[in-house]
Amino acid sequence: MKNICVYCGSSSGKRAEYTEHAKSLAKELVERDIGLVYGGANVGLMGTMANAVLGHGGRVLGVIPKSLSDKEVSHYGLTELIVVESMHERKSVMVERSDGFIALPGGLGTLEELFEVLTWSQLGFHTKPCALLNVNQYYDGLSTFLDHAVNEQFVKLTHREMLLVEEDPARLLDKMADYKPPVVNKWIDSNET
Repeated sequence: MKNICVYCGSSSGKRAEYTEHAKSLAKELVERDIGLVYGGANVGLMGTMANAVLGHGGRVLGVIPKSLSDKEVSHYGLTELIVVESMHERKSVMVERSDGFIALPGGLGTLEELFEVLTWSQLGFHTKPCALLNVNQYYDGLSTFLDHAVNEQFVKLTHREMLLVEEDPARLLDKMADYKPPVVNKWIDSNET
């Protein structure tokens, strides 16, 4: 993997562990010569990730919509900053420039971005790994919900297993490096598989 997109909060959250895990992930990326692709802001976990990767001598590509850039949240010290017109364009550029996706703790935007790329994987639009860095059990409830969706036959187990979950940044990157996308047909009824 050459670049990994990290989705995360524009807030740092209330626990120090969120910031510490962001820094640990940043260090792991640089040690593996993997560039960071992210939302281009200089605030919250987003800013922490970018600054930590840069601090270790790594590459950082930020992609930010003009409307947010105008509010002076852009990080101007990046390897590359791309200012786009819309959130849709931002997400497209981030997907095109990334070989995998990780969600750190974050809010609605983080969840929306993660589920969009996971859905695209389910539909066969890409075969890149999608993952959660489950810091301080932040994503336990989401994992439980996805298991429930499988039990209720709204999500296939094969599709559920596309989302890698790990608490340790190094182990998560190892899982992503070893990821083999399943060959599935989204359109076969779950009773037929």
